[in-house]
Amino acid sequence: MKYMLLIYLDEHTLSEVEREECYQESTQLAHQLKASGQYLSANPLQPTALATSVRVRDGKQFITDGPFAETREQLGGYYLVDASDLDEAISIASRIPMVRKGTVEIRPVIEIEGLPIS
Repeated sequence: MKYMLLIYLDEHTLSEVEREECYQESTQLAHQLKASGQYLSANPLQPTALATSVRVRDGKQFITDGPFAETREQLGGYYLVDASDLDEAISIASRIPMVRKGTVEIRPVIEIEGLPIS
């Protein structure tokens, strides 16, 4: 089963040195997951200052700068993994470097038949 591991943190918590160390550690984890056949995708996200939110209400489009909600923690990146069950997904999430400073939300992915394959 596919799981999306969403990484939330205060994006101002890390120094540039800490961010680079996190990227290196995250890359190592991605290679470990690839070797075990669990890796599907992973990427950090640009800061929320570069985010754009889009809503359509009653046929009218509303575009705002920034994330949908003001929160203490922001979505900072993700891993898409193939895990046999939730326990295995939790085990993987526990190895993501930012779990030590933020939160990793685990969400099962609904696979819809007929979607294009990347």
